[in-house]
Amino acid sequence: MAYPTTNCQDAPELTWEIAQLFPAQGYWSEEEYFSLGTNRLIEFSHGRLEILPTPTQSHQLLLAALFDHLYSYVSDRDSGMVLFAPMRVQLWPGKFRQPDIVFMAAEHTDSLGEQFWRGADLVMEVVNPDDPRRDTVTKRREYAQAGIPEYWIADPTNASITVLTLRGQEYALHGEYLAGEEALSVLLQGFKVDVGNVFSEASR
Repeated sequence: MAYPTTNCQDAPELTWEIAQLFPAQGYWSEEEYFSLGTNRLIEFSHGRLEILPTPTQSHQLLLAALFDHLYSYVSDRDSGMVLFAPMRVQLWPGKFRQPDIVFMAAEHTDSLGEQFWRGADLVMEVVNPDDPRRDTVTKRREYAQAGIPEYWIADPTNASITVLTLRGQEYALHGEYLAGEEALSVLLQGFKVDVGNVFSEASR
């Protein structure tokens, strides 16, 4: 079966007038960011929109495995709320991220909101192999600056989980865990994840 092709000269003209109805990068307000009616993962950084790539199957399977472990721990103890992306988290005015997994302790429920959370107690990110610095460098710096006590980084490239704990204004390495080891939380006493198992679930 042959599929139709479109030559450059036959391509429809883009509706540039629609684009001009929206602010230019660097000039978006928080109100305009919240008014976006889309299910795309879009983060907001000081007037700029950052559109994230659509997650892959393996990313989502790994995310689901980590979420299941954390959700079971939290629900068994009624110790707070845990959600997965997309859920906006305000790090500070003008900076919104959407962590893959976000936890807020029960004693901080006044920071929960319908449109966004103000900070978090623990966040997890699954590294995008196409842009690893975003999770390992940029968000590490930002989450520390926001005062989030614990940050987990799951990296599919080497099947590792890195657990970072806040010391002052920066994160310190609590541990980097590989298959055959259990990643351990500092914040949540007794919470641990079998690294090999969660990555095996992601490769089904």
